[in-house]
Amino acid sequence: MRILVVEDSVDLAEAILRQFQNAGHALDHSVTGEEAEEYLRLQRYDLVILDINLPGKSGFVVLKNMRRAKDTTPVLVLTARSEIDDRVSALDVGADDYLVKPFDIRELEARARALLRRRQGFSSSVTLHGNTEFDRSRATVTVNGRTIMLPNREFRVLEIFLGNLNRILTKDDIVEQLYGFDDAPGPNAIELYVARLRKKLAGASVSIRTVRGMGYVAELER
Repeated sequence: MRILVVEDSVDLAEAILRQFQNAGHALDHSVTGEEAEEYLRLQRYDLVILDINLPGKSGFVVLKNMRRAKDTTPVLVLTARSEIDDRVSALDVGADDYLVKPFDIRELEARARALLRRRQGFSSSVTLHGNTEFDRSRATVTVNGRTIMLPNREFRVLEIFLGNLNRILTKDDIVEQLYGFDDAPGPNAIELYVARLRKKLAGASVSIRTVRGMGYVAELER
């Protein structure tokens, strides 16, 4: 999943980026509201982690402008303000959730997972697809009770497919969700991930089919 982190504190931003990159997510980082809005004009995101107290344009303004533009991307607000009025204001403006600093990075990750799975239409971290169980919180996949070992990138590619079952995805669609602006995927990276997934998912109810000239589609066996 592709996440935009808008945070001007270098130490906190690095901690957030490291945590989510280690989990296989694609991330972009901006330190000002103006820069964040430029990213949002150029790229679609699955989640925005947005600090309220930014230099220049505040996070509140960025959030208001997103919602005025009918941008429904989930937004998780970070704020040092613990007053109830500020938290209520963030939710009223259009935030989907918030965390008050300081916070445990594990709670941030858990709240982000919840927003990301809702984005894909799932109410639980664990989803069943025929004989295949996909657990977002533990980052595990099992087929008929057998655990399949997937590196982070492969896990995220499968997550993208499961969130788009029966929908054709081009390579560009997958790249946009898997890599940030600073990443440089190899020309055959997506083909390699798909080939590995097909091999590891042998016997699973989930299959990934190539649609010639268009891309790939994940389907469930009937």
